[in-house]
Amino acid sequence: QVQLVESGGGLVQAGGSLRLSCAASGSIFSFNAMGWYRQAPGKQRELVARIIIGGNKNYADSVKGRFTISRDSAKNTVYLQMNSLKPEDTAVYYCYYNAHTGTSWGQGTQVTVSS
Repeated sequence: QVQLVESGGGLVQAGGSLRLSCAASGSIFSFNAMGWYRQAPGKQRELVARIIIGGNKNYADSVKGRFTISRDSAKNTVYLQMNSLKPEDTAVYYCYYNAHTGTSWGQGTQVTVSS
């Protein structure tokens, strides 16, 4: 079982920045991927960014060039730096950790971008 603790959400004006953090603890092994999904009201959950085994990074087209994902493997923590935020980035952001044993999810952190 992997526990994930997220932090860094909040309210920001359009054009501003936020940095999300997600710390993993527990049975951390057989890492496959770690990253962030988001879900806006009335919409399906969508992948925002992820780091997969080997270090490759993937981003949703809507955030490319604005968001950067990074990982501190020593701290088992993944970060999402979000710049040039737009109102359409408003959502609950969920961290996830995928291993051979399955996928664990964080509790979610609200990001609200005002226009």
